[in-house]
Order: sequence, then C-alpha cells, then structure tokens
Amino acid sequence: MDSYKLVRRGPLLLSLLAGALAALACIPLYGAVVDLLSGSEWAAKRYVAPLFEECAKAAFVAFLIRAGRTGFIVDAAIHGFAVGAGFALIENAAYAVALRNPSIGLWLVRGLGTAVMHGSTTAIVAIVTKDQYERRSRHRLIGLLPGLAIAFALHSWFNHFVLPPIVTTALLVLVMPLLLTAVFERSERTTHAWLTSGFDSQFDQLETLLGSGLGQSRIGLYLLSLRKWFSGPVLADMLCYLRLHFELSLRAKGLLMARAEGIEVPPDPGVTPRFEELRYLEGAIGRTGMLAIQPFIRAGGREAWQLDMLRKHSRSAPGS
Repeated sequence: MDSYKLVRRGPLLLSLLAGALAALACIPLYGAVVDLLSGSEWAAKRYVAPLFEECAKAAFVAFLIRAGRTGFIVDAAIHGFAVGAGFALIENAAYAVALRNPSIGLWLVRGLGTAVMHGSTTAIVAIVTKDQYERRSRHRLIGLLPGLAIAFALHSWFNHFVLPPIVTTALLVLVMPLLLTAVFERSERTTHAWLTSGFDSQFDQLETLLGSGLGQSRIGLYLLSLRKWFSGPVLADMLCYLRLHFELSLRAKGLLMARAEGIEVPPDPGVTPRFEELRYLEGAIGRTGMLAIQPFIRAGGREAWQLDMLRKHSRSAPGS
C-alpha cells in the first residue's frame, strides 16, 4: 500500500529494533510492578502494563515525528506498526520460554492477537500524533496524548478479556487492518494532492526566478523590499538559495512520483554538492536572512523531510 516507497528497509528495521528494546525494558518493569502491588497481577495486567508498554513504544514514534523522519501519516503508521511488531516479537518469545506445551488456540490469542494489538495500537499513536503535529502541536509534547489515550484504552480492553479471547482476536484481526487500510488510502490521496500542487507551484516559482520578469513577480518585489535591511551580496545569496531550494525540492517530488509508478531512479552523485552549496548559502545569508525568506521555502515539515529523503538517496550513489 506504500506506493510512494516512503519507508526504506533500513529505517524499518530500526523501528523493529526500537520496539524490541522497549519490550526488553518493560518485561522486568512488569515484574517489579506486580511486586509493588502485593501480587495483584490482574490490576498490573489491566491498567499498569498497558500504560507502561504504550508509553515505551510511543517514545520512538514521537522521536521520529519530532525529528522530521516521517513526512506523511502513512509512513508514520508504518513505523508505528513496526515498533509494535518488534515489541510483540520479544514479548511472545518470553511467553514461549515461560509456557510449556502451549496449544494452538492459546497461540492464536497470545501470539497472533497480541501481535496485531501491539502493532495496531502503536500505529494509532503514530497516526494521531502525526496529525496533531501537522495541525497545531508542532513544538509541544501534548500532541502525543490523544493517540496514547486511545492506545491505552484499546490495550486495557484487550487485557480485560471482556469477550472470549478467540472472539477478541478475531475482531482485532478483522477491524484493525480495515482501519489502517482506510488511513493508508486517505494518506495516499493527501500525498498525491500535495505532490501535484506543490510541483506546479514550485515549478512556477523557479521559472520566475530564472526568467526576466523577476522584478514584477511576488518573490522579486519582496526581495527588493529587503534592500533597506540587507546588502546587495546577501540579497544575491538569497536569490541563489531560493533557486537551488526549488530545484532540489522539484527533484525530490519527481523521485517520489517515479517511485509511485514503479520506477526506481538511480542516485545522482551531482545532488550532494548542491546540498553543500545550500548549506554554504545558509551560512552566508545568516539567521535573520533565512527567517526573511522562510515564507517561500516553507522550512520544516514535509518540505524538510523530502529534502532529507533526496539527500539520503543521493548518498547511495557510487563515489558520493
């Protein structure tokens, strides 16, 4: 379903490893909580364990989103499910060691049911957190709380065994994939709309920068208005920075579009020097100058993510 190939193998394995490490941290913690509650395992299993486990899994997801490692809801969901899968792998391995002669019915509930539950709840945390981050909680941890609350409620409900275990597992296996599929399709449409509209807009802006009518354009008039605060050389660097940024952004969008059509574009070693030039220009322009042109480059979020994706792609070229 990830037609734009947003998640590569290396980062996916890292998410699986992060989930496994979270499980290794939670297993001894669970035993300590049971001892603290004077052996009341039912309370620990129904309330305390879901809270600790969901927070432990969500930590890496929050890091990925906050660090700009996810560009869209769909790749955040993939990373979230991978973290949950890594967690379930270690947890089920621990149960396999502890249990003797487990039946097929037990593993349908304990193995398959728990694996789907862990993957789905962490994917939900990733989906909701990414949505909140894009809307209004960009610099606040509070954007993580709604997704965590939903994940905790589902996890606690699963551990309560309100329904027969086989029925609960069947519901998870049927409902959760349908929910995630709906999210994937919605995100794919959003990705396509963002790519096409952004491509057209940035192509027009780049054409303006390269054309002769810069003085009559919105970008040109804005740069001319900055003459009272910045020197001529700095304004020239701003113009070069915008041109280079638009070129790289268009190249990144073209790479994603090619992947969606099943075309794997070979890495271009010539892209890396352009990023080095971009860094040089950023230093020459200065912090205040970068803030002045920020409305045109839309720094942060998906724009920063796609440039980072292009940078990593170019580094895989021979000799780069």
